[in-house]
Amino acid sequence: MEAKKISKKTLMKSFHHWFYGNLTCFSQEHMQTFGYLTSMLPIVEELYDKKEDQEKAMHTYTAFFNTEPQLGSLIVGITAGLEEARANDKEGVDEETINGLRAGLMGPIAGIGDSLVVGTLIPVILGIALGLSNGGSPLGAIFYIVVWNLLAYFGMRFAYFKGYELGDKAVEFLVGAQGQAIRKAIAIIGGMVIGAVAATWVSISTAFKLRNASGKVYLNLQNQLDNVYPGLLTVLFIVLCWWLMAKKNMSPIKVMLLLVVIALIGVIAGFFNPGLSY
Repeated sequence: MEAKKISKKTLMKSFHHWFYGNLTCFSQEHMQTFGYLTSMLPIVEELYDKKEDQEKAMHTYTAFFNTEPQLGSLIVGITAGLEEARANDKEGVDEETINGLRAGLMGPIAGIGDSLVVGTLIPVILGIALGLSNGGSPLGAIFYIVVWNLLAYFGMRFAYFKGYELGDKAVEFLVGAQGQAIRKAIAIIGGMVIGAVAATWVSISTAFKLRNASGKVYLNLQNQLDNVYPGLLTVLFIVLCWWLMAKKNMSPIKVMLLLVVIALIGVIAGFFNPGLSY
């Protein structure tokens, strides 16, 4: 009996389903489960002729799934390869094996992906885009839209097909000691990038001054802060934003509104200079 093989056309269709629909019917209960289902549907339809076999295979992918979507395409590619092996009755590849692999890779891939994509790549691209947007130029926005979409598409495509080629061989690498070292290194790099972007594009200073009876300034708070810790207010505001979002689960929109309120009160009270941009 000839071994079943997934065609390149079907693999591309599966990848595009994940690329465009990884957050399909997203909810707190299912997260990316339905996006995963849509990406595996072309694979299952090609590998199995009988409806009952297709239903049984698709049931494997109804389990909860959530990871970083860009790098997460690697997991979809790996399970496509495993599904192909299951369709060919390879020993040791069954529903439990596939779901165990998916569950085992969700966390490591999320950790690497969040640090690499969200914590490093996106801030770098945004930093360049902000530089190109000086003076209200639309080049920054155009640059970000084009570059991000190209990197996301071809990066996800590469990860998907690399996962398909590797199959279960990727598990040991991603979950083992090497994978932990990679996650730690990327997390450190991501932290450095975030710090550099914040230091470059966020600048907060105070206009608070104390004057004597003759009107002469005898205390310039910003100068005093610069002598002790240059950029202290900037650091405090960044830490505040991180604390509100990471520890208090406040949404970014609420944090931005809070910053607007703080800035407004600060300008009225004379703590901030209305002529500065924060």
